Amino acid sequence: MIKFFLMVNKQGQTRLSKYYEHVEINKRTLLETEVIKSCLSRSNEQCSFIEYKDFKLIYRQYAALFIVVGVNDTENEMAIYEFIHNFVEVLDEYFSRVSELDIMFNLDKVHIILDEMVLNGCIVETNRARILAPLLILDKMSES
Repeated sequence: MIKFFLMVNKQGQTRLSKYYEHVEINKRTLLETEVIKSCLSRSNEQCSFIEYKDFKLIYRQYAALFIVVGVNDTENEMAIYEFIHNFVEVLDEYFSRVSELDIMFNLDKVHIILDEMVLNGCIVETNRARILAPLLILDKMSES
């Protein structure tokens, strides 16, 4: 089960965070700081899976952005690793080569995409067309 999903830039600034378990606000800040520090300090040659406290961190770097997913011990690391890539492909398809600015200025749409893919910490959809369908409908409605 996914515990949290983070998008962070190379400077360590959180661009998107989504928690699927309750974590108090002050603990979230501390958790994000520690998680970001542990991921950013690793070299490209090191594994993208980290054992951290009572869960695992799976991360991928895309240009200046890191996507970090915290999962419980029973989750398949490779499945989450591929889920991250699928998420970025969906963003690329919607935004036509997604950038950090796209995420910052369209945070609501990024949350809609993530919500279409993950429900209560479980991956429920991976088909790009079905993930983007609600957003495309919203875009059509806003044009008219």
